[in-house]
Parts: sequence; structure tokens; C-alpha cells
Amino acid sequence: MDPALQRTRLAHPAVEVAPLLLGAHLTHDDGSEPVTVRITEVEAYMGSEDPGSHAFRGQTARNATMFGEAGHLYVYFTYGMHYCANVVCGVPGHATGLLLRAGEVVGGLETARRRRGNPRSDRDLARGPARLAQALGIDRNLDGADVFSDRLQLVLPEHPADPLRLQTGPRVGVSGPGGSPAYPWRYWLSGEASVSVYRPAARPRTARLARDTPGNAGTPRNSDTRKP
Repeated sequence: MDPALQRTRLAHPAVEVAPLLLGAHLTHDDGSEPVTVRITEVEAYMGSEDPGSHAFRGQTARNATMFGEAGHLYVYFTYGMHYCANVVCGVPGHATGLLLRAGEVVGGLETARRRRGNPRSDRDLARGPARLAQALGIDRNLDGADVFSDRLQLVLPEHPADPLRLQTGPRVGVSGPGGSPAYPWRYWLSGEASVSVYRPAARPRTARLARDTPGNAGTPRNSDTRKP
């Protein structure tokens, strides 16, 4: 399919694009063996409308890619050890994107296994956003990279995910209001072994101490676990 046409299909808010990205294939060719992942789970983030988004408070050097053209990767480093990859959606100036939360490795298995330290099960190769990025060999060097280029190739399915298989729910590990059922912006395909296990955000340590101090009913502050 024409890359320009595929990019046009991404030029909408992430909550509209999410069903289209499920079942898509993303390939990274770093010059060795290309690795391809079939996407089975994503999370939508909606910029200034979304308290769970990195872009909620506006543009910074870190999240600048989110404010650009659809069809580019926004890659960020988290917890001092992991990279996570997101596909930018929408139109320039309005930060909206989809976190690639999980997928099935369908090409380049040996390379993906090596990058992931040979886990016991291939199911776990790209089960979770950090594992997916690692299996594909994605790091901050690919922040801003075009997913319709020579080294990255995103192939969208002809039709959005089957409504009978499409599931939605709260996002994983997002603290504060953005992680509540009011934001059911995690999308996944039912029956897929690679879909990650849902976990709510951990309560910050300072909040636990405040809660457990007699006479103190302090409200916990959001920890810095917001996603794009």
C-alpha cells in the first residue's frame, strides 16, 4: 500500500486509530536480520486532553516528536533501563499517539530471542512495551524515525480489528485520573497470548507513608509514570 495513504490513515486521534493498529506488522531492519512484530495491544494517549500523557502539560525537548507528523516513532526511556515505542497519530501540533504495548514476533525470531536474552517462551518476546521495543531493537536513536521508511516498515491491515475480538479497558500502570476506568484507552485483541497482564499503577511510597500516618488523610500525588 502507498506509504502516503497509510500515513493518512494515522492522521486521526489515537482513540480512533487504535483499532486499525491492532494486527498491523512493524518491521525494524538494522542491517542484520529484520525483526517483525504483529501488534496485539496498544494504548492511546491524547495530549492536552489526557492527564496520563507525557504531552499533557505541553511540548518539551523530550516529547517534541509527539507534536509532529503522524507516522513517526516517539521513543522514550523509562525507569532508568527501558525504552518504549509509540506511533504518532493525528495532525502536527496536537500530540496524540499509540503506545505499542504488546505483540507477537512473526519474523526474525532468532534475533529477537537473542536481544531478549532467550526467554523460556516466545510468547514473552514482545509481551509488554519494553520487551517489544527490545525485541525490535528500538532505542532513542529511533525517536522521530519514519515508520514508512527503509529501516522501519509499518504495514496496516486493510480493515480495523474485528469488533468481536476488540477489547478495551484502563491503561496499565498509569497513576492518577489517567489510569482510571474513565480512560478505557487500552485496546487489545482477545485470545492473544502476547497481550500483557493488567496491573494498576503502584501507589507512590510517599503516599503510602501519608496514608499510614495517624490523623493524615493526604491525597497521593501522581508519580511520573505518564505515557505519551
